[in-house]
Amino acid sequence: MSQVIDLNSDVGESFGRWTLGDDAAVMESVSSINVACGFHAGDPLVMRQTCATAVERGVTVGAHPAYRDLAGFGRRFMEVAPKELTADLVYQIGALQAVARAAGTEVKYVKPHGALYNAIVKHEAQAEAVVEAVADVDPTLPILTLPGSAVLRAAEKRGVPTAIEAFADRAYNPDGSLVSRSQPGAVLEEAAIADHVKRIADGEIKAVDGSLIKVAANSICVHGDSPGAVAMAADVRRTLEDSGITIRSFA
Repeated sequence: MSQVIDLNSDVGESFGRWTLGDDAAVMESVSSINVACGFHAGDPLVMRQTCATAVERGVTVGAHPAYRDLAGFGRRFMEVAPKELTADLVYQIGALQAVARAAGTEVKYVKPHGALYNAIVKHEAQAEAVVEAVADVDPTLPILTLPGSAVLRAAEKRGVPTAIEAFADRAYNPDGSLVSRSQPGAVLEEAAIADHVKRIADGEIKAVDGSLIKVAANSICVHGDSPGAVAMAADVRRTLEDSGITIRSFA
């Protein structure tokens, strides 16, 4: 069992007068936050407030860039030309870097959001575009992603560091990919999360068909926009700490 692991959450996803989640409360439990960069959610004021809260809580900040898809919350695949995708990500990461510095912190890693995150598991061209963007902005920033993904291979070729992520509240296919949110059972019931998280810490995940997938996760994600997200984040942290595991950012 891993003795140290990171807990991360997607935050900063409010926009204008629309509020999503209780980011400050979630930050009481996690060690890293993935801050929306304005393309799927978030705006400059939300980004700055989120980074300022991270400073208060002592939480590590990561960039959470996405397709240009506010209407779809970044959860719709988009066939974007690689050069355009790279430019979009450079823009988003760079914007968050400036906002984070103004708030007194730094961007320490990059975790793509939503449909882009899932696409770069298999979509070679978009995976390479994401890696190129990170390499252009800061080649020392780790990319947080799923094991066995195309973006991991592309990052290795470019010498960009990576970190492996697992999800506390999501079901897995036998190939290690996430069950689509369009499918029933994609998001785990509360009662199943504790055992699932313990398995992750032990280095494995049980897929929907009952098969076991080996995974050496550096970080576990608890979604900040899920129902009961604050309680779930606290429960996951408690479950891990009760198992003797220290919660600490990987970056």
